[in-house]
Amino acid sequence: MSDTDIQRVIADLVPEGSRVLDLGCGDGALLERLVRQRQCSGYGIEIADANVLACVRRGVNVLQINLREGLTAFQDQSFDVVLQIDTLQHLRNAEVMLRETARVGRIGIIVFPNFAHWPNRVSVLRGRMPVTRRLPYQWYDTPNIRVGTYKDFEALARKNGLKILDAFGLQAGQTVRWWPNARASTAVFKIAAAG
Repeated sequence: MSDTDIQRVIADLVPEGSRVLDLGCGDGALLERLVRQRQCSGYGIEIADANVLACVRRGVNVLQINLREGLTAFQDQSFDVVLQIDTLQHLRNAEVMLRETARVGRIGIIVFPNFAHWPNRVSVLRGRMPVTRRLPYQWYDTPNIRVGTYKDFEALARKNGLKILDAFGLQAGQTVRWWPNARASTAVFKIAAAG
């Protein structure tokens, strides 16, 4: 699955005209797409110098903030949508950032590689950590602090009192709603604070 496929699906989930905060926005391509195609506004949060520069070159508003420090600079519900696209697995404070996502945004969209995808399971059964398009690193040089599964995230959301508004998997650019924990390489969740 390409970044373009993921961007297309995410763009469809973000309401037009939304104020968006993109955590770990990378080079700003997704936020640029949301501004151009969905008339959104907002900011990207990025730590890497090269990515901050790429955002500036794209004309994307970017703040260079380390997510380990949390989102204390932002008030409750200050954004319509908070995105965590392939960010959660890189964070030591993943549970805190999940709650912060729900606090700062009216909705949160979380996307991450699904470790329970069946080819990953087969690889582990053979005694090897998987190396796939969605998990492209060897176990010893991965930037991922952890791996997670679709089912793990459902349990984490419930544990933290979050409401799952929508959940599905992505595989080869297609939405997977039937048995996504095993059939999808990517997990997608749309969440909100409960009540």
